[in-house]
Amino acid sequence: MKYMIQLNVPADQWDAIMSSFSADDTKAMFAHMNALNEDLVSAGEWVDGQGLGGPSLVKTVRAGSDGRPRVTDGPAQEGRILAGYWLVEVKNEDRALEIAARASASPGPGGKPGNEPVEVHAIPADPTET
Repeated sequence: MKYMIQLNVPADQWDAIMSSFSADDTKAMFAHMNALNEDLVSAGEWVDGQGLGGPSLVKTVRAGSDGRPRVTDGPAQEGRILAGYWLVEVKNEDRALEIAARASASPGPGGKPGNEPVEVHAIPADPTET
């Protein structure tokens, strides 16, 4: 079964969160995430994954009445923003939850686990399944 695992952070706190990481904290966070990614690849579970830029790099698009894109800067809604994701293919939901917990435990400032909320979305083989 495929799952999308999403790491979300508060959009209005993005800059403060990012600036709270020292150079060593940033290295530790990337080392943690790279090790997770390498383990997923080794296990044959990796499909795709990316870290994403902050709210200043987001564009929201809506179709205008003429069908042309109407573009605004920033996220479509206030609140949390997608900071990164993993698309995995695993044997069951329990494995997807284990991966999400490991992502959540990524070190934050001072090396303390961030324990950020991580969402796990099942991707059904048949999109009409609910």
